[in-house]
Amino acid sequence: MLKSSLGLNGGMTAPHRAASLAGRDILAAGGTAIEAMVAAAATIAVVYPHMNGIGGDGFWIIKRRGEAPIGISGCGTAAALATPEFYTDKGYSDSIPTRGGLAALTVPGTISGWHKALSLVPQERRMPLARLLEDAIGHAKGGIAVTGNQADCTAEKLDTLRDVPGFAETYLIDGAVPCAGQRLVQKNLGKTLEMLAENGLRSFYEGALADTHAAYLEAQASPLRASDFANYDAQIVTPLTLTTSYGQLFNMIAPTQGVASLAILGLFDRLGVTSGEGFDHVHGLVEATKQAFIRRNAELGDPDHMAVPAQDWLEASQLDAMAARINGKRALQWPYEPALGDTIWMGASDSEGTVVSFIQSVFWEFGSGLTCPETGVFFQNRGAGFSLTPGPNQVGPGRRPFHTLNPAMAILEDGRVMAYGTMGGEGQPQTQSAIFTRYAQFGTDLQAAITAPRWLLGKTWGADTTSLKLENRFDTGLVQELIDAGHEVEFLPEFSSLVGHAGAVVLHPNGLVETATDPRADGAALSF
Repeated sequence: MLKSSLGLNGGMTAPHRAASLAGRDILAAGGTAIEAMVAAAATIAVVYPHMNGIGGDGFWIIKRRGEAPIGISGCGTAAALATPEFYTDKGYSDSIPTRGGLAALTVPGTISGWHKALSLVPQERRMPLARLLEDAIGHAKGGIAVTGNQADCTAEKLDTLRDVPGFAETYLIDGAVPCAGQRLVQKNLGKTLEMLAENGLRSFYEGALADTHAAYLEAQASPLRASDFANYDAQIVTPLTLTTSYGQLFNMIAPTQGVASLAILGLFDRLGVTSGEGFDHVHGLVEATKQAFIRRNAELGDPDHMAVPAQDWLEASQLDAMAARINGKRALQWPYEPALGDTIWMGASDSEGTVVSFIQSVFWEFGSGLTCPETGVFFQNRGAGFSLTPGPNQVGPGRRPFHTLNPAMAILEDGRVMAYGTMGGEGQPQTQSAIFTRYAQFGTDLQAAITAPRWLLGKTWGADTTSLKLENRFDTGLVQELIDAGHEVEFLPEFSSLVGHAGAVVLHPNGLVETATDPRADGAALSF
Protein backbone atom coordinates (compact mmCIF):
# COMPACT_ATOMS: atom_id res chain seq x y z
CA MET A 1 0.00 0.00 0.00
CA LEU A 2 1.20 3.51 -0.84
CA LYS A 3 2.43 5.35 2.28
CA SER A 4 2.89 9.03 3.06
CA SER A 5 6.17 10.53 1.86
CA LEU A 6 8.29 11.84 4.75
CA GLY A 7 11.12 14.37 4.80
CA LEU A 8 12.73 17.14 6.81
CA ASN A 9 13.60 19.80 4.24
CA GLY A 10 10.42 20.33 2.28
CA GLY A 11 7.64 18.68 0.33
CA MET A 12 5.68 18.99 -2.89
CA THR A 13 2.59 17.20 -4.14
CA ALA A 14 0.79 17.60 -7.46
CA PRO A 15 -1.51 15.47 -9.62
CA HIS A 16 1.18 15.16 -12.32
CA ARG A 17 4.69 13.92 -11.54
CA ALA A 18 6.39 16.50 -13.74
CA ALA A 19 4.83 19.31 -11.70
CA SER A 20 5.88 17.66 -8.44
CA LEU A 21 9.43 17.34 -9.75
CA ALA A 22 9.53 20.96 -10.93
CA GLY A 23 8.47 22.18 -7.51
CA ARG A 24 10.79 19.80 -5.65
CA ASP A 25 13.77 20.96 -7.72
CA ILE A 26 13.11 24.60 -6.82
CA LEU A 27 12.88 23.68 -3.13
CA ALA A 28 16.08 21.63 -3.33
CA ALA A 29 17.86 24.60 -4.95
CA GLY A 30 16.96 26.80 -1.99
CA GLY A 31 13.76 28.31 -3.32
CA THR A 32 10.69 29.02 -1.22
CA ALA A 33 7.43 27.09 -1.26
CA ILE A 34 5.89 30.04 -3.10
CA GLU A 35 8.49 29.86 -5.87
CA ALA A 36 8.18 26.08 -6.02
CA MET A 37 4.45 26.47 -6.48
CA VAL A 38 4.87 28.91 -9.36
CA ALA A 39 7.22 26.45 -11.08
CA ALA A 40 4.75 23.62 -10.51
CA ALA A 41 1.79 25.75 -11.64
CA ALA A 42 3.49 26.65 -14.90
CA THR A 43 4.54 23.06 -15.49
CA ILE A 44 1.16 21.51 -14.81
CA ALA A 45 -0.46 24.04 -17.14
CA VAL A 46 1.61 22.41 -19.89
CA VAL A 47 1.54 18.73 -18.92
CA TYR A 48 -2.11 18.50 -17.75
CA PRO A 49 -3.90 20.89 -20.13
CA HIS A 50 -7.32 19.27 -19.91
CA MET A 51 -7.41 20.22 -16.22
CA ASN A 52 -5.90 23.71 -16.14
CA GLY A 53 -3.93 26.32 -18.05
CA ILE A 54 -2.49 29.83 -17.90
CA GLY A 55 -5.72 31.10 -19.43
CA GLY A 56 -7.58 30.23 -16.21
CA ASP A 57 -7.88 31.34 -12.60
CA GLY A 58 -5.94 30.46 -9.45
CA PHE A 59 -6.22 30.78 -5.67
CA TRP A 60 -3.62 30.56 -2.90
CA ILE A 61 -3.54 30.19 0.86
CA ILE A 62 -0.07 30.81 2.25
CA LYS A 63 1.03 30.22 5.85
CA ARG A 64 4.45 31.57 6.85
CA ARG A 65 6.04 30.70 10.16
CA GLY A 66 4.84 32.99 12.93
CA GLU A 67 2.23 34.68 10.71
CA ALA A 68 -1.47 34.21 10.09
CA PRO A 69 -2.41 32.63 6.76
CA ILE A 70 -3.12 34.97 3.86
CA GLY A 71 -4.99 34.33 0.64
CA ILE A 72 -4.47 35.38 -2.94
CA SER A 73 -7.52 35.56 -5.15
CA GLY A 74 -6.64 35.24 -8.82
CA CYS A 75 -10.31 35.30 -9.75
CA GLY A 76 -10.74 36.85 -13.17
CA THR A 77 -13.41 39.52 -13.50
CA ALA A 78 -16.01 39.84 -16.23
CA ALA A 79 -15.35 42.04 -19.25
CA ALA A 80 -16.71 45.57 -19.28
CA LEU A 81 -18.96 44.54 -22.18
CA ALA A 82 -20.27 41.44 -20.39
CA THR A 83 -23.84 42.35 -19.48
CA PRO A 84 -27.06 40.34 -19.58
CA GLU A 85 -28.04 42.43 -22.61
CA PHE A 86 -24.82 41.46 -24.40
CA TYR A 87 -26.00 37.84 -24.32
CA THR A 88 -29.75 38.31 -24.73
CA ASP A 89 -29.08 40.41 -27.84
CA LYS A 90 -27.31 37.37 -29.25
CA GLY A 91 -30.25 35.10 -28.51
CA TYR A 92 -29.21 33.67 -25.15
CA SER A 93 -32.00 34.15 -22.63
CA ASP A 94 -31.43 31.28 -20.18
CA SER A 95 -27.69 30.76 -19.85
CA ILE A 96 -24.29 31.78 -21.17
CA PRO A 97 -22.64 29.51 -23.78
CA THR A 98 -20.09 27.07 -22.40
CA ARG A 99 -17.70 26.82 -25.37
CA GLY A 100 -16.15 29.25 -27.82
CA GLY A 101 -15.66 33.00 -27.74
CA LEU A 102 -18.88 33.90 -25.98
CA ALA A 103 -17.89 31.61 -23.10
CA ALA A 104 -14.53 33.38 -22.68
CA LEU A 105 -15.77 36.45 -20.84
CA THR A 106 -13.58 36.69 -17.72
CA VAL A 107 -9.95 37.80 -17.57
CA PRO A 108 -7.59 34.89 -16.80
CA GLY A 109 -6.43 35.57 -13.25
CA THR A 110 -3.92 32.86 -12.42
CA ILE A 111 -0.75 34.54 -13.75
CA SER A 112 -1.58 37.71 -11.84
CA GLY A 113 -1.92 35.46 -8.80
CA TRP A 114 1.58 34.05 -9.42
CA HIS A 115 2.86 37.62 -9.68
CA LYS A 116 1.20 38.62 -6.42
CA ALA A 117 2.54 35.52 -4.63
CA LEU A 118 6.11 36.13 -5.80
CA SER A 119 5.89 39.70 -4.49
CA LEU A 120 5.82 38.14 -1.00
CA VAL A 121 9.32 36.70 -1.52
CA PRO A 122 12.05 39.25 -0.69
CA GLN A 123 13.58 40.56 -3.91
CA GLU A 124 17.15 39.88 -2.77
CA ARG A 125 16.54 36.15 -2.41
CA ARG A 126 14.03 35.61 -5.19
CA MET A 127 14.95 33.13 -7.91
CA PRO A 128 14.92 34.40 -11.52
CA LEU A 129 11.54 33.99 -13.18
CA ALA A 130 13.25 32.24 -16.09
CA ARG A 131 14.39 29.51 -13.68
CA LEU A 132 10.88 29.07 -12.31
CA LEU A 133 9.41 28.67 -15.81
CA GLU A 134 12.28 26.58 -17.19
CA ASP A 135 10.66 23.17 -16.79
CA ALA A 136 7.34 24.35 -18.21
CA ILE A 137 9.07 25.83 -21.26
CA GLY A 138 11.02 22.63 -21.79
CA HIS A 139 7.92 20.46 -21.65
CA ALA A 140 5.98 22.76 -23.99
CA LYS A 141 8.68 22.99 -26.66
CA GLY A 142 10.05 19.47 -26.35
CA GLY A 143 6.69 17.77 -25.99
CA ILE A 144 4.80 15.93 -23.28
CA ALA A 145 3.81 12.29 -23.09
CA VAL A 146 0.03 12.51 -23.09
CA THR A 147 -1.50 10.89 -20.00
CA GLY A 148 -4.30 8.38 -20.21
CA ASN A 149 -6.39 10.84 -18.25
CA GLN A 150 -5.93 13.52 -20.92
CA ALA A 151 -6.55 11.07 -23.75
CA ASP A 152 -9.77 9.81 -22.19
CA CYS A 153 -11.00 13.30 -21.35
CA THR A 154 -10.29 14.63 -24.85
CA ALA A 155 -12.13 11.73 -26.44
CA GLU A 156 -15.12 12.13 -24.11
CA LYS A 157 -15.50 15.86 -24.73
CA LEU A 158 -14.41 16.03 -28.37
CA ASP A 159 -17.87 16.62 -29.79
CA THR A 160 -18.13 19.94 -27.92
CA LEU A 161 -14.54 20.99 -28.63
CA ARG A 162 -13.42 19.92 -32.10
CA ASP A 163 -15.00 22.89 -33.89
CA VAL A 164 -13.95 25.56 -31.39
CA PRO A 165 -11.33 27.77 -33.08
CA GLY A 166 -7.77 26.78 -32.29
CA PHE A 167 -8.55 23.65 -30.31
CA ALA A 168 -8.04 20.91 -32.88
CA GLU A 169 -4.75 22.25 -34.19
CA THR A 170 -3.39 22.52 -30.66
CA TYR A 171 -4.66 19.45 -28.83
CA LEU A 172 -5.33 16.89 -31.56
CA ILE A 173 -2.61 15.10 -33.53
CA ASP A 174 -3.29 14.78 -37.26
CA GLY A 175 -6.93 15.49 -36.47
CA ALA A 176 -7.26 12.64 -33.98
CA VAL A 177 -7.35 12.40 -30.20
CA PRO A 178 -3.82 11.69 -28.97
CA CYS A 179 -3.29 8.31 -27.37
CA ALA A 180 -1.69 7.85 -23.98
CA GLY A 181 2.07 8.11 -24.43
CA GLN A 182 1.99 10.09 -27.67
CA ARG A 183 4.18 13.17 -27.84
CA LEU A 184 2.19 16.43 -27.86
CA VAL A 185 4.25 19.52 -28.63
CA GLN A 186 2.96 22.97 -27.63
CA LYS A 187 5.63 25.08 -29.28
CA ASN A 188 3.70 28.34 -29.27
CA LEU A 189 2.78 27.97 -25.61
CA GLY A 190 6.47 27.48 -24.93
CA LYS A 191 7.23 30.74 -26.74
CA THR A 192 4.58 32.50 -24.65
CA LEU A 193 6.15 31.23 -21.44
CA GLU A 194 9.53 32.44 -22.70
CA MET A 195 8.02 35.88 -23.28
CA LEU A 196 6.72 35.90 -19.72
CA ALA A 197 10.13 34.86 -18.40
CA GLU A 198 11.79 37.68 -20.33
CA ASN A 199 9.24 40.46 -19.84
CA GLY A 200 7.70 39.59 -16.47
CA LEU A 201 4.33 38.19 -15.51
CA ARG A 202 2.53 41.53 -15.87
CA SER A 203 3.26 41.30 -19.60
CA PHE A 204 0.37 38.85 -19.79
CA TYR A 205 -1.92 41.81 -19.04
CA GLU A 206 -0.13 44.74 -20.67
CA GLY A 207 1.87 44.95 -23.88
CA ALA A 208 2.20 42.88 -27.02
CA LEU A 209 1.02 39.57 -25.57
CA ALA A 210 -2.09 41.12 -24.04
CA ASP A 211 -2.83 42.94 -27.30
CA THR A 212 -2.53 39.69 -29.25
CA HIS A 213 -4.98 37.94 -26.96
CA ALA A 214 -7.42 40.85 -26.91
CA ALA A 215 -7.49 41.05 -30.71
CA TYR A 216 -8.01 37.30 -31.05
CA LEU A 217 -10.76 37.23 -28.42
CA GLU A 218 -12.61 40.13 -30.06
CA ALA A 219 -12.40 38.41 -33.45
CA GLN A 220 -14.00 35.32 -31.87
CA ALA A 221 -16.97 37.28 -30.43
CA SER A 222 -15.65 37.37 -26.86
CA PRO A 223 -16.51 40.55 -24.91
CA LEU A 224 -12.95 40.73 -23.52
CA ARG A 225 -10.79 43.66 -24.64
CA ALA A 226 -7.26 44.90 -23.97
CA SER A 227 -8.52 47.30 -21.29
CA ASP A 228 -10.01 44.39 -19.34
CA PHE A 229 -6.59 42.74 -19.19
CA ALA A 230 -4.78 45.97 -18.30
CA ASN A 231 -7.19 46.76 -15.47
CA TYR A 232 -6.93 43.35 -13.82
CA ASP A 233 -4.88 42.63 -10.70
CA ALA A 234 -5.14 39.67 -8.33
CA GLN A 235 -5.95 40.48 -4.71
CA ILE A 236 -4.29 39.62 -1.42
CA VAL A 237 -7.16 38.72 0.90
CA THR A 238 -7.89 37.49 4.41
CA PRO A 239 -9.14 33.89 4.14
CA LEU A 240 -12.36 32.69 5.70
CA THR A 241 -11.73 30.94 8.99
CA LEU A 242 -13.51 28.56 11.35
CA THR A 243 -12.42 27.21 14.72
CA THR A 244 -13.33 23.56 15.37
CA SER A 245 -12.49 20.99 18.03
CA TYR A 246 -9.47 19.95 15.99
CA GLY A 247 -7.96 23.32 15.13
CA GLN A 248 -8.43 26.47 13.09
CA LEU A 249 -9.48 25.97 9.49
CA PHE A 250 -8.98 28.33 6.56
CA ASN A 251 -10.39 28.55 3.06
CA MET A 252 -10.89 31.02 0.23
CA ILE A 253 -13.38 33.88 0.27
CA ALA A 254 -16.40 34.24 -2.02
CA PRO A 255 -17.09 33.84 -4.85
CA THR A 256 -15.43 30.46 -4.22
CA GLN A 257 -17.28 27.72 -2.40
CA GLY A 258 -14.68 27.80 0.40
CA VAL A 259 -17.42 28.76 2.82
CA ALA A 260 -19.27 25.53 1.99
CA SER A 261 -16.15 23.46 2.66
CA LEU A 262 -15.71 25.08 6.05
CA ALA A 263 -19.40 24.82 6.90
CA ILE A 264 -19.43 21.07 6.23
CA LEU A 265 -16.62 20.53 8.73
CA GLY A 266 -18.20 22.91 11.23
CA LEU A 267 -21.49 21.02 10.99
CA PHE A 268 -19.86 17.62 11.25
CA ASP A 269 -17.93 18.76 14.33
CA ARG A 270 -21.32 19.36 16.01
CA LEU A 271 -22.56 15.82 15.34
CA GLY A 272 -20.29 14.18 17.91
CA VAL A 273 -19.09 11.35 15.68
CA THR A 274 -16.34 9.39 17.46
CA SER A 275 -15.04 6.94 14.86
CA GLY A 276 -14.31 6.99 11.16
CA GLU A 277 -15.42 4.98 8.11
CA GLY A 278 -18.74 3.84 9.55
CA PHE A 279 -22.30 4.98 8.90
CA ASP A 280 -22.16 7.95 11.26
CA HIS A 281 -19.04 9.27 9.52
CA VAL A 282 -20.18 8.97 5.90
CA HIS A 283 -23.86 9.78 6.51
CA GLY A 284 -22.92 12.71 8.74
CA LEU A 285 -20.65 14.29 6.15
CA VAL A 286 -23.14 13.73 3.33
CA GLU A 287 -25.96 15.34 5.30
CA ALA A 288 -23.68 18.23 6.36
CA THR A 289 -22.86 18.69 2.69
CA LYS A 290 -26.53 19.00 1.82
CA GLN A 291 -27.11 21.71 4.40
CA ALA A 292 -24.03 23.67 3.28
CA PHE A 293 -24.94 23.36 -0.40
CA ILE A 294 -28.51 24.51 0.12
CA ARG A 295 -27.28 27.87 1.37
CA ARG A 296 -24.41 28.01 -1.11
CA ASN A 297 -26.73 27.47 -4.06
CA ALA A 298 -29.13 30.18 -2.90
CA GLU A 299 -26.76 32.93 -1.76
CA LEU A 300 -23.15 32.57 -2.93
CA GLY A 301 -21.73 34.84 -5.63
CA ASP A 302 -19.60 37.92 -6.04
CA PRO A 303 -18.97 39.09 -2.46
CA ASP A 304 -19.82 42.67 -3.41
CA HIS A 305 -23.34 41.55 -4.27
CA MET A 306 -24.13 39.01 -1.52
CA ALA A 307 -26.78 39.82 1.06
CA VAL A 308 -24.79 38.26 3.93
CA PRO A 309 -20.96 38.05 3.99
CA ALA A 310 -19.68 34.48 3.74
CA GLN A 311 -17.74 34.72 7.01
CA ASP A 312 -21.05 35.37 8.83
CA TRP A 313 -22.35 31.99 7.63
CA LEU A 314 -19.73 30.40 9.89
CA GLU A 315 -20.91 32.02 13.11
CA ALA A 316 -21.73 29.49 15.82
CA SER A 317 -25.44 30.35 15.88
CA GLN A 318 -25.70 29.91 12.10
CA LEU A 319 -23.98 26.52 12.15
CA ASP A 320 -25.97 25.40 15.20
CA ALA A 321 -29.21 26.08 13.34
CA MET A 322 -28.04 24.21 10.25
CA ALA A 323 -26.78 21.26 12.32
CA ALA A 324 -30.16 21.00 14.03
CA ARG A 325 -31.70 20.24 10.64
CA ILE A 326 -29.52 17.14 10.16
CA ASN A 327 -31.19 13.81 10.87
CA GLY A 328 -28.56 11.38 12.09
CA LYS A 329 -30.52 8.36 10.84
CA ARG A 330 -32.32 9.49 7.68
CA ALA A 331 -31.14 11.04 4.44
CA LEU A 332 -32.60 14.36 3.32
CA GLN A 333 -34.23 14.07 -0.09
CA TRP A 334 -31.80 15.61 -2.51
CA PRO A 335 -32.78 17.08 -5.89
CA TYR A 336 -30.63 20.03 -6.95
CA GLU A 337 -28.57 21.34 -9.84
CA PRO A 338 -24.82 21.01 -9.17
CA ALA A 339 -21.86 22.52 -10.99
CA LEU A 340 -19.24 21.00 -13.27
CA GLY A 341 -15.55 21.72 -13.03
CA ASP A 342 -12.00 20.66 -13.92
CA THR A 343 -9.14 21.75 -11.74
CA ILE A 344 -5.79 20.88 -10.17
CA TRP A 345 -4.75 21.28 -6.52
CA MET A 346 -1.12 21.32 -5.36
CA GLY A 347 0.61 21.77 -2.02
CA ALA A 348 4.14 22.70 -0.94
CA SER A 349 6.20 23.27 2.20
CA ASP A 350 9.75 24.60 2.55
CA SER A 351 12.53 24.50 5.14
CA GLU A 352 11.59 27.97 6.41
CA GLY A 353 8.18 26.80 7.57
CA THR A 354 6.05 28.18 4.73
CA VAL A 355 3.13 26.03 3.64
CA VAL A 356 1.14 26.68 0.46
CA SER A 357 -2.26 25.43 -0.66
CA PHE A 358 -2.90 26.27 -4.32
CA ILE A 359 -5.59 25.55 -6.89
CA GLN A 360 -5.71 26.42 -10.59
CA SER A 361 -8.52 25.85 -13.05
CA VAL A 362 -10.14 26.62 -16.41
CA PHE A 363 -13.61 25.51 -15.19
CA TRP A 364 -14.70 22.80 -17.67
CA GLU A 365 -12.18 20.48 -19.31
CA PHE A 366 -10.12 22.66 -21.68
CA GLY A 367 -12.24 25.64 -20.55
CA SER A 368 -13.95 27.41 -23.42
CA GLY A 369 -11.79 25.43 -25.83
CA LEU A 370 -10.96 28.72 -27.58
CA THR A 371 -7.22 28.58 -28.21
CA CYS A 372 -5.12 31.39 -29.64
CA PRO A 373 -2.98 29.73 -32.37
CA GLU A 374 -0.27 32.39 -32.09
CA THR A 375 0.30 31.94 -28.35
CA GLY A 376 -0.99 28.43 -27.61
CA VAL A 377 -3.13 29.80 -24.75
CA PHE A 378 -6.68 28.57 -24.32
CA PHE A 379 -9.17 30.59 -22.29
CA GLN A 380 -11.32 29.51 -19.39
CA ASN A 381 -15.10 29.36 -19.51
CA ARG A 382 -15.52 30.28 -15.84
CA GLY A 383 -17.90 33.05 -16.90
CA ALA A 384 -20.37 30.39 -18.06
CA GLY A 385 -21.10 29.99 -14.37
CA PHE A 386 -22.70 33.43 -14.27
CA SER A 387 -26.47 33.82 -14.34
CA LEU A 388 -28.37 36.07 -16.75
CA THR A 389 -31.06 36.71 -14.14
CA PRO A 390 -30.86 39.07 -11.13
CA GLY A 391 -29.06 37.80 -8.04
CA PRO A 392 -25.59 37.56 -6.45
CA ASN A 393 -24.22 35.62 -9.44
CA GLN A 394 -25.65 37.71 -12.30
CA VAL A 395 -23.15 38.59 -15.02
CA GLY A 396 -21.99 42.20 -15.11
CA PRO A 397 -18.89 44.32 -15.80
CA GLY A 398 -16.11 43.58 -13.32
CA ARG A 399 -18.09 40.93 -11.49
CA ARG A 400 -16.60 37.66 -10.28
CA PRO A 401 -18.44 34.41 -11.03
CA PHE A 402 -19.21 31.62 -8.59
CA HIS A 403 -16.14 29.40 -8.23
CA THR A 404 -15.94 25.76 -7.24
CA LEU A 405 -12.24 26.32 -6.52
CA ASN A 406 -11.20 26.39 -2.86
CA PRO A 407 -7.73 25.63 -1.48
CA ALA A 408 -7.90 24.45 2.13
CA MET A 409 -5.57 24.82 5.10
CA ALA A 410 -5.74 23.99 8.81
CA ILE A 411 -3.63 24.75 11.86
CA LEU A 412 -4.30 21.76 14.10
CA GLU A 413 -4.39 21.90 17.89
CA ASP A 414 -0.92 20.34 18.20
CA GLY A 415 0.67 22.87 15.81
CA ARG A 416 0.67 20.84 12.61
CA VAL A 417 -0.09 22.90 9.50
CA MET A 418 -2.12 20.98 6.92
CA ALA A 419 -2.63 22.09 3.31
CA TYR A 420 -5.08 19.97 1.37
CA GLY A 421 -7.41 20.05 -1.60
CA THR A 422 -8.60 18.43 -4.77
CA MET A 423 -10.01 18.96 -8.21
CA GLY A 424 -13.54 17.84 -8.89
CA GLY A 425 -15.91 20.79 -9.04
CA GLU A 426 -18.94 19.91 -6.94
CA GLY A 427 -16.95 17.20 -5.18
CA GLN A 428 -14.22 19.45 -3.82
CA PRO A 429 -15.83 20.25 -0.44
CA GLN A 430 -16.87 16.61 -0.08
CA THR A 431 -13.41 15.20 -0.71
CA GLN A 432 -11.87 17.83 1.56
CA SER A 433 -14.22 16.77 4.35
CA ALA A 434 -13.31 13.10 3.91
CA ILE A 435 -9.56 13.75 3.96
CA PHE A 436 -9.62 16.19 6.87
CA THR A 437 -11.81 14.09 9.14
CA ARG A 438 -9.90 10.90 8.39
CA TYR A 439 -6.52 12.45 9.11
CA ALA A 440 -7.13 15.18 11.68
CA GLN A 441 -10.11 13.76 13.54
CA PHE A 442 -9.73 9.99 13.35
CA GLY A 443 -5.93 9.64 13.06
CA THR A 444 -5.68 7.90 9.69
CA ASP A 445 -2.32 8.00 7.89
CA LEU A 446 -2.28 10.97 5.48
CA GLN A 447 -1.80 8.86 2.35
CA ALA A 448 -4.36 6.30 3.52
CA ALA A 449 -6.86 9.12 4.07
CA ILE A 450 -6.57 10.01 0.38
CA THR A 451 -6.38 6.44 -0.95
CA ALA A 452 -9.43 5.25 1.00
CA PRO A 453 -12.72 4.98 -0.91
CA ARG A 454 -14.63 8.23 -1.40
CA TRP A 455 -18.09 9.37 -2.32
CA LEU A 456 -19.75 12.07 -4.37
CA LEU A 457 -23.17 13.54 -3.72
CA GLY A 458 -24.53 14.87 -6.99
CA LYS A 459 -22.78 15.14 -10.30
CA THR A 460 -19.60 16.45 -11.78
CA TRP A 461 -17.67 15.80 -14.97
CA GLY A 462 -20.88 15.19 -16.91
CA ALA A 463 -22.55 12.51 -14.78
CA ASP A 464 -26.30 12.89 -15.12
CA THR A 465 -27.65 11.92 -11.71
CA THR A 466 -27.74 13.55 -8.28
CA SER A 467 -27.40 10.28 -6.37
CA LEU A 468 -24.85 9.40 -3.70
CA LYS A 469 -22.07 7.78 -5.72
CA LEU A 470 -19.73 5.41 -3.88
CA GLU A 471 -16.48 3.90 -5.06
CA ASN A 472 -17.08 0.16 -5.02
CA ARG A 473 -14.48 -0.50 -2.31
CA PHE A 474 -16.83 0.50 0.52
CA ASP A 475 -17.84 -2.18 3.00
CA THR A 476 -21.06 -3.84 1.82
CA GLY A 477 -22.60 -3.56 5.28
CA LEU A 478 -22.04 0.21 5.31
CA VAL A 479 -23.54 0.50 1.83
CA GLN A 480 -26.68 -1.29 2.98
CA GLU A 481 -26.98 0.99 6.02
CA LEU A 482 -26.83 4.02 3.72
CA ILE A 483 -29.49 2.57 1.45
CA ASP A 484 -31.70 1.74 4.42
CA ALA A 485 -31.36 5.35 5.62
CA GLY A 486 -32.81 6.58 2.34
CA HIS A 487 -29.70 7.41 0.30
CA GLU A 488 -30.05 6.78 -3.43
CA VAL A 489 -26.81 4.92 -4.03
CA GLU A 490 -24.90 4.32 -7.25
CA PHE A 491 -21.49 2.71 -7.65
CA LEU A 492 -18.31 4.00 -9.26
CA PRO A 493 -15.16 2.10 -10.23
CA GLU A 494 -12.80 1.36 -7.35
CA PHE A 495 -10.49 4.34 -8.08
CA SER A 496 -12.62 6.87 -9.94
CA SER A 497 -11.55 10.32 -11.12
CA LEU A 498 -15.16 11.35 -10.51
CA VAL A 499 -14.34 11.78 -6.80
CA GLY A 500 -11.39 14.05 -7.53
CA HIS A 501 -7.60 14.06 -7.61
CA ALA A 502 -6.62 15.02 -4.08
CA GLY A 503 -3.39 15.79 -2.27
CA ALA A 504 -2.08 17.03 1.06
CA VAL A 505 1.02 18.40 2.75
CA VAL A 506 1.47 18.50 6.53
CA LEU A 507 4.26 20.39 8.29
CA HIS A 508 4.86 19.19 11.85
CA PRO A 509 6.19 21.50 14.61
CA ASN A 510 9.47 19.52 14.67
CA GLY A 511 10.07 20.13 10.96
CA LEU A 512 8.83 16.78 9.64
CA VAL A 513 6.98 17.10 6.33
CA GLU A 514 4.36 14.58 5.22
CA THR A 515 3.08 14.61 1.66
CA ALA A 516 0.47 12.45 -0.02
CA THR A 517 -0.88 12.09 -3.55
CA ASP A 518 -3.93 10.52 -5.14
CA PRO A 519 -3.63 7.11 -6.84
CA ARG A 520 -6.54 8.21 -9.03
CA ALA A 521 -4.28 10.78 -10.76
CA ASP A 522 -0.82 10.87 -12.39
CA GLY A 523 0.95 12.63 -9.54
CA ALA A 524 3.68 12.23 -6.98
CA ALA A 525 4.20 13.22 -3.36
CA LEU A 526 7.81 14.20 -2.77
CA SER A 527 9.24 14.96 0.68
CA PHE A 528 12.98 15.26 1.02
